[in-house]
Amino acid sequence: MQVILKEDVQNLGYKDDIVTVKDGYGRNYLIPQGKAIIASESAKKVLTENLKQRAHKLEKIKKDAEELAAKLEGVSLTIGAKTSSTGTIFGSVTNIQIAEALDKLGYAVDRKLIVIKEPVKETGSFKAVAKLHKEVSVEIPFEVVSE
Repeated sequence: MQVILKEDVQNLGYKDDIVTVKDGYGRNYLIPQGKAIIASESAKKVLTENLKQRAHKLEKIKKDAEELAAKLEGVSLTIGAKTSSTGTIFGSVTNIQIAEALDKLGYAVDRKLIVIKEPVKETGSFKAVAKLHKEVSVEIPFEVVSE
């Protein structure tokens, strides 16, 4: 089943992408939640027309994402966490703490756009990826220290 995404769906695609999904996933989740519509011929024609009209807006959004990525290139964060005597963190460092640390430095990045590959449960140096646009992403190194 082919569907047109109405919004970004993690691990599936971005807004206005035409993707192929299993029938049950499309009919029972994506369409009722308002995240997608069925990709009929008329819906595809409407999509292409809308993309033509929004091309300059999308270019501006991509340009803004590239500017933010350029600013974030040299940024490294230090995040404090409560730890045990062995260096293990009570809990873990998540994308929320990274977004808050970036916000304190003056960079507004939505926490949903930040991805940490493996859970951070000890002190040390790690990397997170900020997916600012479907074609623009930047690596943010951060260090977890004991408070």
